[in-house]
Amino acid sequence: MTVLPANEWTGRAGLALLTRALGAGNIRWVGGAVRDTLLGEPVKDIDCATRHRPEAVIDRCRAAGIRTVPTGIDHGTVTAILEDGPVEVTTLRRDVATDGRRATVAFADDWREDAARRDFTLNALYLHPETLEISDYFGGVEDLAARRVRFIGEAEQRIREDYLRILRFFRFQARFGGEPDAEGLAACAALAGTLKGLSRERIGGELLALLALP
Repeated sequence: MTVLPANEWTGRAGLALLTRALGAGNIRWVGGAVRDTLLGEPVKDIDCATRHRPEAVIDRCRAAGIRTVPTGIDHGTVTAILEDGPVEVTTLRRDVATDGRRATVAFADDWREDAARRDFTLNALYLHPETLEISDYFGGVEDLAARRVRFIGEAEQRIREDYLRILRFFRFQARFGGEPDAEGLAACAALAGTLKGLSRERIGGELLALLALP
């Protein structure tokens, strides 16, 4: 069992309020905040995964006096506006169909199923809001310690689900990586041509984020 080290953000009053509103058993902090804390880096954004459907998130937050914005409600995302910063609250999901550019999703109830649709192991770490215990379904903690950016499951399959993951691989490699993962690198090279199927806006945004790194 891995427990998140002591830090500032998990003790924020706004997060405690959100936890009470949604129930500690029904939410997990997930993604970059957990990853960056383990690396000893500053945390910027906090994301929350939940078993609740978006409408229930809105209702529970309203009852607790928390304002929400339906920023991506069609895909299960509601933003909770808290005094110490906004938090994106996204219902657990599973992919129904993908074509490399967009995904059709259905809501789910299982943390592992939600984790399985994410890109890299180091982004699929789920944190219990009270015990600070990390649920790591695909070896992300070990990969993070080794500075290894590794796709969840088969690399080529994950790229075919979303071609932008090729550029994301190199962005995360530039930020966190050591020796590149051989399978991931080979899959990116083999499928490089698929990037032509993406919009200029998506490619441009990812490239700007990549170029801002060392």
